[in-house]
Amino acid sequence: MQKCIFNWSGGKDSALALYHCLQNPDLEIKYLVTTINDAADRISMHGVRTELLIKQAESIGIPLYQIRLPEMPGMQEYDEVMHRHLTHFKSEGITHAIFGDIFLEDLKAYRDARLSEVGIVGIYPLWKRDTSELINEFLGLGFGTVIACTQERLERIVGKEISPELIDALPDDVDVCGENGEFHTFTFKGPIFKNTIPYKIGVKIFKEYNAPQNADDSCVSPTDQKRSGFWYCDLLLA
Repeated sequence: MQKCIFNWSGGKDSALALYHCLQNPDLEIKYLVTTINDAADRISMHGVRTELLIKQAESIGIPLYQIRLPEMPGMQEYDEVMHRHLTHFKSEGITHAIFGDIFLEDLKAYRDARLSEVGIVGIYPLWKRDTSELINEFLGLGFGTVIACTQERLERIVGKEISPELIDALPDDVDVCGENGEFHTFTFKGPIFKNTIPYKIGVKIFKEYNAPQNADDSCVSPTDQKRSGFWYCDLLLA
């Protein structure tokens, strides 16, 4: 059996990838690993409160492992922190790291290069699958997810739950899984959870910054340093 960490963002791709991994008897998932913006106490990039993340992990039943990062770490600082934690995982007998990435080649290459430094191998359950098929499978399995963060142009959908109707109404140049960084989600129900995570909608805010400054975001290239604007919907534990 392969001992694994699962890189958990709290969103839909993570949830679907975890669903498939839990069906595989050859995988033993020791931790859900999430990077946290320490200053804000929220999931990095997605902006979801840590208290909701903790509820997810409790409902899934896999221990949560938080990696605390400063608000805007540089690549060198990010790499050093991650290397230290990966080395720790390796010392515990972890041999594999699981990601929910779908088609971004440069990000996968970056992940694999960092993992190889400590002798850990990447697993990508959703890799190269059609994103329309993935979102249909996700909804068909009974998952529920709410959009927590969007690019500036998609303000109208932030705070809304993903549905077939919402997907059909997306602009043609938006990937239906948001794999190019168009939006990020918080998954609150589905077959991997023992119970639904109760949430309510809070305030909506706009932020603009140089992003990403680390490689944590699974939906963008770690080398992309363009200035970006994002709408965030604060999700509160109900």
